[in-house]
Amino acid sequence: MFKPLLIEIGVEELPAVPLLKELKNIEKKYSDILQKYSLMGEFEFYYTPRRLVLWHREFLASQPDSVEEFFGAPLSVAYKDGEPTKAAEGFARKCGVSLDEVSTAQKGGKEVLYYKKDIKGKDSSLLLETIINEWIDSLDFGKSMRWGELQKSFIRPIRWLNVVMGGELIDVELFGVKSKMITYVHRVSDFEPKELIGMQDYFYTIREGGVILFQDERRQKILKEFKEIEDENSLTIEIDEDLLNEVVAITENPTALLGSFDDEFLRLPPEVIITSMKEHQRYFPVFKDGKLINKFVVVSNALSDDFSKVIEGNERVLRPRLADGLFFWDNDIKNGLSTDGLEKVAFFKGLGSVKDKIEREAKIASVLYEKYKIDTKKEELDKAINLAKADLMSEMVYEFTELQGLMGGYYALAQGESKEVATAITEQYLPDGEDSALPSTPMSAIVAMSIKLDTILALFSVNQIPTGSRDPFALRRAVNGLIRITQEYGFEFDIIKDLNTLACGYEEIDMQKLEKFFLERVKQYHKVNPSIVEAVLSTGERELLAISKKIQALDNIANSEGFNEAFSTFKRVANITKDIDLLADLSIDSKLFEDDAESELYEKYTHVAEKEYNCYEAELDALLGLKPELDKFFESVMVNAEDEEVKNNRKALVASVYKSILNIADIKEVSI
Repeated sequence: MFKPLLIEIGVEELPAVPLLKELKNIEKKYSDILQKYSLMGEFEFYYTPRRLVLWHREFLASQPDSVEEFFGAPLSVAYKDGEPTKAAEGFARKCGVSLDEVSTAQKGGKEVLYYKKDIKGKDSSLLLETIINEWIDSLDFGKSMRWGELQKSFIRPIRWLNVVMGGELIDVELFGVKSKMITYVHRVSDFEPKELIGMQDYFYTIREGGVILFQDERRQKILKEFKEIEDENSLTIEIDEDLLNEVVAITENPTALLGSFDDEFLRLPPEVIITSMKEHQRYFPVFKDGKLINKFVVVSNALSDDFSKVIEGNERVLRPRLADGLFFWDNDIKNGLSTDGLEKVAFFKGLGSVKDKIEREAKIASVLYEKYKIDTKKEELDKAINLAKADLMSEMVYEFTELQGLMGGYYALAQGESKEVATAITEQYLPDGEDSALPSTPMSAIVAMSIKLDTILALFSVNQIPTGSRDPFALRRAVNGLIRITQEYGFEFDIIKDLNTLACGYEEIDMQKLEKFFLERVKQYHKVNPSIVEAVLSTGERELLAISKKIQALDNIANSEGFNEAFSTFKRVANITKDIDLLADLSIDSKLFEDDAESELYEKYTHVAEKEYNCYEAELDALLGLKPELDKFFESVMVNAEDEEVKNNRKALVASVYKSILNIADIKEVSI
């Protein structure tokens, strides 16, 4: 039998960010608890800043009946000379019955003690308090708080509880709050609790009271009003998904409103205005013809027929924020970029100051500059590296730390530095995510590589190595960034040779751990069959650019038509050559050939091996194209000939083919 079930947990305003971080787990955790109590069924979860709601259109009125089986000791152990042993008596106690009620059953070819217990399902109403408490206790919002005399804690105090099943109030207590058939509507509508007649009355009451319960409906309302504002004013609203999610979470009845600010503030870099609006006020920036204008969109939670006062209030609040930004900007421009003071800013314990980090980065940049021969003056690179962290001493970055680097680029231009230097400062942390843009110039790329490499080497030197999911300094992301940069600019970087060269200026680093760390990131970075990556890495290739190219080449070949047939042939080649030292000089004497198949394979292989290729894929394709000659060779000759010289010559021929393939990948490692 099924009944509708409504669970509403009323809270003081939930902070949006912790709620959104846990959001992906909330329904799963509830499902797991329902599964535990054999009450699994479809449900919907809704949230507003003042409530968490679970709604079951159909909920099991009771647990299904079940059977529990108990298997005990074999009869030969349970009874001796016809008398029950302690094993038999213990089994009966475990089952909670007398020994007379225990029967026997076959298990594992033996007759053993057996008892079947019929378990009647409990009434769901008796389990709801446990289920709700377990669910609430399972939620992890980060910081939590206590209130009153309670010892338990939650993200915010719980103020009311409404649990109704089949139209009847269920007696449940949560954090000292007992369930009542009441709810609260939008504060602007009414502060007092609203008594409810039933579940349908609940949905009607909160709707009439100004609460849009369904978060998706709130989102669509906001987006619809954004579109109306855009169309009416011929402008574009920049929609930040994270900010939109936050606004949905902090409103019960959202209304999008267009406000404005003095155009004098447009002297500020757009990023400063946008950051100030988003971070401090949760406003959406507005653009016209691709350019930021002195407008903003705020999503109000008020209920009103006239929002003019709401708009005025938000405009009034924004002005001092932007005025502070303008004050910081003018002061920073006047003071200019300088690294003075960075010697007092600690980077990390045991790694000196930020000034020390800059000096290490400069040494790495010099090595990379000589290695890659970019078309940029060395003085420009030195300047970019030296000034990259200078804006840490600015008032603007002190206020908006997320603008570090970006502000440095603006300040560099303001004091007459070249556009290339300013760009390198701005882009010093790129790429900073999987979908992030890359540095736009070779010099920017070297600056970004130098910063990432110093961070990795320095932290490894003090044993700050990522473990499990813990990676506080984003070293994994740094390696991913290095891979992307090498691919974009064709920069060769060997994770053994080059890292060893660069590691000379650091305290002792476990280079084997560092190599392993890089290889783990390579394996995670390339979204292909893992055995493809393993096949390339097992050849000993450690140069990042070559690794990427070889993986792509092998993946393309492995997914092409006919690879399976070629794979079986070359698997045989690999087996024949497994005991041969492929690092040794493999000499082939054509005078020892006894069959045309040997000559044909040798001639075709020589042609393929001596040819120059413009990419690894073409080379690998040509080598795998030796399949017909190899098949004929295996059909026509016996590799393990009785004549030792002939046998070794044939093995050397086959091994030479596989040795050429090993320059790209060990294809026997591929799993297809």
